[in-house]
Order: sequence, then C-alpha cells, then structure tokens
Amino acid sequence: MPIVQQGAINTTALIVPDLYVQIVPPQILLLNGVPTDVLGVVGTASWGPVGEPVVVGNMSDYASGFGPVMARKYDMGTQVATAVQQGAANFVCIRATDGTDVAASLTILGGVLLTAVYTGSLGNNISVAFSPGSAASTWRVTVALPGQTPEIYDNIAGSGASFWVNLANALNDGNGVLRGPSRLVVASVLSASSEPLVGVFSFSSGSPGSDGANSVTVASLIGVDTLPRLGMYALRGQGCALALLADADDASQWSVQAGFGLSESVYMILTGPAGDSIADAITVKAQAGLDNYGAKLMFGDWIYWADQANGVTRLVSPQGFVAGRLANLSPEQSSLNKPLYGVIGTQKSGQPGGGTATTYAAADLATLFGAGIDVIANPQPGGAFWGVRCGHNSSSNAAINGDNYTRMTNYIAATLSHGMGVYVGQLVTATLFQNIRATLLSYLNGLLGQGLLGRTGSALPFAVVCDATNNPQSRTALGYVQADVQIQYQAINEKFIVNVQGGQTVQVSVQSASTLN
Repeated sequence: MPIVQQGAINTTALIVPDLYVQIVPPQILLLNGVPTDVLGVVGTASWGPVGEPVVVGNMSDYASGFGPVMARKYDMGTQVATAVQQGAANFVCIRATDGTDVAASLTILGGVLLTAVYTGSLGNNISVAFSPGSAASTWRVTVALPGQTPEIYDNIAGSGASFWVNLANALNDGNGVLRGPSRLVVASVLSASSEPLVGVFSFSSGSPGSDGANSVTVASLIGVDTLPRLGMYALRGQGCALALLADADDASQWSVQAGFGLSESVYMILTGPAGDSIADAITVKAQAGLDNYGAKLMFGDWIYWADQANGVTRLVSPQGFVAGRLANLSPEQSSLNKPLYGVIGTQKSGQPGGGTATTYAAADLATLFGAGIDVIANPQPGGAFWGVRCGHNSSSNAAINGDNYTRMTNYIAATLSHGMGVYVGQLVTATLFQNIRATLLSYLNGLLGQGLLGRTGSALPFAVVCDATNNPQSRTALGYVQADVQIQYQAINEKFIVNVQGGQTVQVSVQSASTLN
C-alpha cells in the first residue's frame, strides 16, 4: 500500500495489485502580498560592512550596525532617523564609501595586531582590557566598543608567544560554545614573545580608522552592478518597496535611479540640490530626461531638522521624511495631506527663529506640480501642518502620476512575481487555466475586502481572463500560458470643489430629516 506524491508514479502503467494513495496538493494557490513598508537607504556611515545589505528596525539597531548619526552630507543615519520619525520601522541599509575607508588597528605589546572588523572612525573607540582569568595562570581579555555588548574571552592560557597565539585563536575562532568569534576585531599574531600585562589598551593610540566619506559623490552611492554589487545596486532582490540615496542631488543620476526603480519595482525618492529655484528645478528635470512613474522628485527646498544625536539644528534633504511617511502608508494611499513629523522649517519658509515665515503661492505650486516635482510645505489642505503638498511621482502622464499608482502597481507586480511562479512547469490543461484564474481572483478579492481596491458602483474593479480565448493551441503548444488581468485603482481626491450659492435672494429647497440622514 504505497503512499506517493501526485505525479510521482505513472498511474496508467501499474502492474502490482495494491492500494495506491496519492497525496494531492491544494490546486488553488493562495497569494499573500509582499511587504510594502521596506525602505532601502544608501549612504555613508562610520562603521559597518560596505555594500552589504543590513536589516535595521530602529535607531538602536542602526547605531549598533553603523554607528551614530553623522552631521554631514550623504549620511545614511540622518535619512533613517528622519524616516523613523514618520513611523518607518523596516529598513535595508547599504553603506557606501569613496574607497579610502580604513579600519582602525592596534598593536598590543608587540605580540598581536588587532584590526577593527569594519572600516570607519567608530573603530577608534574600541578598547581591549587584560585581567586575570577565572582559572589559575590564565588571562581574561575583554573587547569593548561603546553601544555594543562587550566581548569577554576568559581562561586564555600560555605565556610569551604561545599566549598571543591562543589569544588570536580565541578572537578569530571563538572561545568555547558560548563565546564565538569577535564581531569587533580580527587578530594577527606578531613575532614578539612578551608577556601580557594587566591594563586597558585603546585603539585611539593605534592607527586610526577613517570613514571614507570625505570624497563621496552621488556616483559612489549609485555604485556598481557587478558582483560584488555596491551602493544602490546592492539593493537588488532585497524586497524594498521604497528606496533613497542620501542627499543624492546630482541631476545626472536621477534617470539612473528611476531606471533602477522600474527594474526592481522600487519607488525611488529623489531630491534637488539645497536652495534650488523653481525655474532651475524645472529646467534641470527636463534636461535630465526624468519622466516616469518609477521615481518621485522632491524640490530642493531642504528641511531644518533638530539633530538630537549631535545637538544641532541641521539642514537635511526631504527624502527621509517623504520615504518614511510613504513606508508608513498602505500602498493605495497618497502622501498628499498627510502630516510629517520633525520638520522645523524649510529654506523657503525661513530659518527657524529668524522671525520670517513664507508660504508657496498657488502659482508656484502649479508650476512645480505641472513639471512633476513635489515639495514639502505648510499649510496643507487639511490644516496648518507640514506635509507633502502634491502626492505625485515624476511622470507627466496624469493617468499614472500619483504615488498610489506607483506603489499599487509595484506591490501587485511584486506579489505576482513572488507567488505565481509555482504554476511554471505544470501541464497546460483547462484545470491549469481554472487554477490560475482562481488564484488571481482570490488575491484581488482580498485586496477589495481590505480596502486596497474599491468601487463606486456595483461592478467589480477587476477582471481576469485565463482560458482558451487568450490561450490558443498555437501558443500553448510553444509553452506559453497567458493571464490577462485588469485592475481599477481607487482615485485620490486631489481637487475638492464645494459649490456655495449664497445671498438674500437664494431660494433654498427644504430637505426632510430622512434626506439629511
């Protein structure tokens, strides 16, 4: 009485009389949507791996992985911090450098060379303490870095050269099942046979580490698309719904970012240079050839922000605020008229404490929005608060220029790409067509039930065709199967018109209570 998986045996060629039990998997696949809150951030830092994606959930995670927020242009921590203030809590961070980054190092008593595991100036704060071990005639070595859990290596035996070998082995390979290899330093044995001494040895007295941030350009943040990938291209396949390159205000790289966004279904948040003018912004955007739904260009009216980590009020790009707010919104929503937090002021609105405050004229906003450029401004249609004033991407096509179009399209496409591949390799039959259609309809009905899709009438806002009408035998014989899906997104109320007729000669029709209710 064999038990087999369906398709494992040829049921038309059985010889032995027996009971054959086939396990038949569910025929209709249920799709679960991909996350839409993952924000990719590329920028400089004072610690951490270069070009390697690191998942971060909050500022504590960021400090542990990349060090503190740095008060400088292209700083990754600044963008993460401003996005966190908007409610974002799911980041993929990529550290970029100019190639001159160096790891801090320290030689201890001529016996061992310790090098920080990552490049960057934060490594200059590493300290190594020597003290008597728990067992007789052994040593305890503690490697510490502020903000990280100290690493304790106990009962390191030996004297002279043998001690340094044992220490290096403990740091590089671990010291027992509970103390793995160091995540702060790498050890190299030197030729000296000196004895260890009780004391604290600081990396600040050794060869200093450097961040490799002084000569970073936007091209450094873009990176390379060959293995190992660096910069923006290291975000490939990371499942990001949104991404930004910190302070990347070089217009010559905007189209490159937008192209990456289209290829990866990632909504790229771009920025113009600080202190830009409206006329220049429009001219530069046109010259850059930026006109597609894959990117959102923010006007170069940079934001005054209280950097509590450094105790200063700084001028920062609007990218983190916008990306963080979108990451904290469902994909059918627009950034228009949604409050932003942590904004003290902007360049166009006057420096904080300066006693001046200006607002954008309607003509200014119309000029910007007509060119596909968005801006952070105050007031908003809903009141006197800071927010994104338009909610558009960089496309000039009114049918696809909303935040909601980009995010819903990317979300649906990524979900289908992630889940529908299970049907590849199956036999082309009427049952396959039925299963594909049922899967797609189930997913779309789920979107409708949860409010990501909506309708103003009785008709469903979607349709799926996958049958013989769009899969003729001439196509299926070549291995093709096609599903045609139409989905109507919900529109965004951008221009709300209230018609008011007033005057002492106006005739008001009487409304009954039932009508009012």
